[in-house]
Amino acid sequence: MSDLVAVENLRVAFRLGRQRTVEAVRGVSFAVREDATLALVGESGSGKTVSAMSILRLLPENAVVEPASRVLYRGENLLAAPEARLRSLRGREISAVFQEPMSSLNPVLTVGEQVAEVLCLHRRMSARAALERAAELLAEVGIPEPRPRLRSYPHELSGGQQQRVMIAIAIANEPKLLIADEPTTALDVTVQRQVLELIARLRERHRMSVLFISHDLGLVGELADDVVVMRDGVVRESGPVARIFSAPQDAYTRALLACRPRLDARPRRLPVIDDFMRGVPPTPALLERPAAGAPLMQARSLRKEFRLRTGLFARRSLTAVRDVSFDVARGRTVGLVGESGSGKTTVAMLAMRLLDATAGEARLDGTDLLRLSSAQMMPFRRRIQVVFQNPYASLNPRRTIGRTLVEPMRIHGLGGSDAERYERARRLLDRVGLPADAMQRYPHEFSGGQRQRIAIARALAVEPQVLICDEPVSALDVSVQATVLNLLLDLQESLGLAYVFISHDLAVVKYMSDEVLVMRAGEIVERGTPEAIFRSPQHEYTRKLLDAIPRGFEGRAH
Repeated sequence: MSDLVAVENLRVAFRLGRQRTVEAVRGVSFAVREDATLALVGESGSGKTVSAMSILRLLPENAVVEPASRVLYRGENLLAAPEARLRSLRGREISAVFQEPMSSLNPVLTVGEQVAEVLCLHRRMSARAALERAAELLAEVGIPEPRPRLRSYPHELSGGQQQRVMIAIAIANEPKLLIADEPTTALDVTVQRQVLELIARLRERHRMSVLFISHDLGLVGELADDVVVMRDGVVRESGPVARIFSAPQDAYTRALLACRPRLDARPRRLPVIDDFMRGVPPTPALLERPAAGAPLMQARSLRKEFRLRTGLFARRSLTAVRDVSFDVARGRTVGLVGESGSGKTTVAMLAMRLLDATAGEARLDGTDLLRLSSAQMMPFRRRIQVVFQNPYASLNPRRTIGRTLVEPMRIHGLGGSDAERYERARRLLDRVGLPADAMQRYPHEFSGGQRQRIAIARALAVEPQVLICDEPVSALDVSVQATVLNLLLDLQESLGLAYVFISHDLAVVKYMSDEVLVMRAGEIVERGTPEAIFRSPQHEYTRKLLDAIPRGFEGRAH
């Protein structure tokens, strides 16, 4: 099988000011075979996306590509091709699907207009013919009621549907190469499965090659034919997927394979990248969970209805949560799992009274929070804190980390003076594994994993008893995810925190939880211990979620 694209000795640097440059890709070489899928795997900052975008020459203006680098597409060096030639290739013979569809789709154009645009541009179709073909493409990628959806705007679609629209745009001209850059990150496990199966099905139907970029080896093992593992701008290992999964040669590859929580065991501590690079063997000890004690937080028959305006005078009621009950004891974790829209986050917000419940009770140490006035609620606020999904959005970019940590202490009257509060903040940073000089820095100076540690430190600043963890690791690399999960378990053990842990990732929920609640359409459809849920799921929806978990090379159809 011949190579469709060959990247040879690619070197890319970025200018940062007049005197400074940073080399992002250092001598990378790989090839994408015709009618095959190659996966580029590695952590954020490994050079995966820079390498892939070099094929289309879609790098930022401050990027410098060394003259000796070559990207051969059917023998033609695209790095030396004129801009007009590249414009004719982009979207017609080489297409791309990016990680965040809402930042790729135009919010002021309908879905139909955006799919039709590439057909009009590259195939000179009339607007009517392009819209007809757009409806066919939406049907091909699995959008329900494709013709009415042509008139929809991106914000009217779910995340999975938005990504399907992006794929429809990408395959509209039947390209020879599809570049898929983290197309399933932060999607529900079931939607992730649907998108992966869609890409595999389209690849086979259109006989195109795919360059699939991900940080999750377990994910690409089911999709790829060949794998290239990258770290710090260099290729650490490459080869057929079967060989990479059965006998990885590089310590970094072995680390990526081991970092995700396992379904068959709960180790005391998840392996992290640094362990493998230092040659530290994974701990054989299993995670021991404390026995259930008296409930600290109790939810009873929680219900939430939203009143929606449907006309000038007409309204209708939408029930988001119905009859949800659970208990959480000190030192223990209740996991809430389900697809987007299942009501997980709404339940947590009701339990800590960030939303007012339509009915039910939310008790903390026996006090029903739903019956308290705002003034009476204030002392309870510090006892329940939350860590949100996106650390990039949850930290104020204009405040130093020190001020971010000190502000909640000042609001709740903790510490006798600002000097004492800043000292407490320094101790918190040390506790979450960050240096003291982070106090004077701003959020943009930290990686995603470090920002999530800061968000955890901020939640701990007021000495809470309950921590709501709302998808705290879904936006992180698997290696960083392992570090944050280890930190959360260490904090729970040392401080006796009760967790409500929300996630669509069942492997993470199984590892963290003492009890799992499976939610669908605002209701709990199944509950039990993680072992019981995973060993013998009783509800069809639970079985569907479990079947969607990526299982690496062993999970693919042979």
